Amino acid sequence: MSNVTVKIPTPLRPITAGQSEVKLEGATVGEILRKLDSQFKGFGERVLDEDKSVKRFINVFVNEDNIRDKKDLDTELKNGDTISILPSIAGGLLYSREAHPIRAAERL
Repeated sequence: MSNVTVKIPTPLRPITAGQSEVKLEGATVGEILRKLDSQFKGFGERVLDEDKSVKRFINVFVNEDNIRDKKDLDTELKNGDTISILPSIAGGLLYSREAHPIRAAERL
């Protein structure tokens, strides 16, 4: 078992009672995420899909490494590791005053 720090992104902080970091013990990323879901109801459904994999628009890092480049949820942890959960940020359409979509390039 390793002692790790999990960095909680702002959109998930209402679930963790406002905590920006949570310290837990676990051997793998998957174990830590399951513990977070057990401790904070609703956490898992925001981070994991129906197959219990990390949702595709969420990135999870152990220190500097994306777990998708390692062993995903089976990525092993060491004492002192930091897990960062980062929701992707996507762009969208801009709207004119008439509420018609305008491509961002046309606005420049």
